[in-house]
Amino acid sequence: MIGERLQELRKDAGLTQDELAGILNINKHSISSYERDKSEPPDAIKILIAGYFHVTVDYLLGVTDNPGAASNQIVLRIPSSFPSDQLSELESYMNYLIYKSKNSCRTAADQT
Repeated sequence: MIGERLQELRKDAGLTQDELAGILNINKHSISSYERDKSEPPDAIKILIAGYFHVTVDYLLGVTDNPGAASNQIVLRIPSSFPSDQLSELESYMNYLIYKSKNSCRTAADQT
């Protein structure tokens, strides 16, 4: 089940196996093997996959058909050339933008 879900999520995000492998810091062969259900990713990789695609591990494993937060999330494609050591800084900046947006909405509501 995880192979089918992984392939679907990857394709929906417009990623190649090479690109996803780069994002997860593993090799393309592993992604191919997971997608064909020839091997199962270790728990740490399952967690990374779920986090990247904003789904639950239960969804990946086929325990539920509800992907969780994925249904109301926008998936942004990060170029494969993006430095992996900068991902946490990118996430922090996105969180800042969310915070800033929420506060500007409150300020506008307070003024009316």
